[in-house]
Amino acid sequence: MTIAYLKLLQALNSDRRGVTALEYALIAGVLATVLVTAFTTLGTDLKTALLAVATSIPGA
Repeated sequence: MTIAYLKLLQALNSDRRGVTALEYALIAGVLATVLVTAFTTLGTDLKTALLAVATSIPGA
């Protein structure tokens, strides 16, 4: 029983798939946050620019 338990612990120690998946999940989360922030800022700036153009057109 003890030998099987130790072999299981050694197998878990050498298995890095869970750590890699966690790293990819963290990278995806950070990337999603950056993209949402960038698109929100871009949308706000674009709205401001288009409103400035629209108000500068006479008769609009």
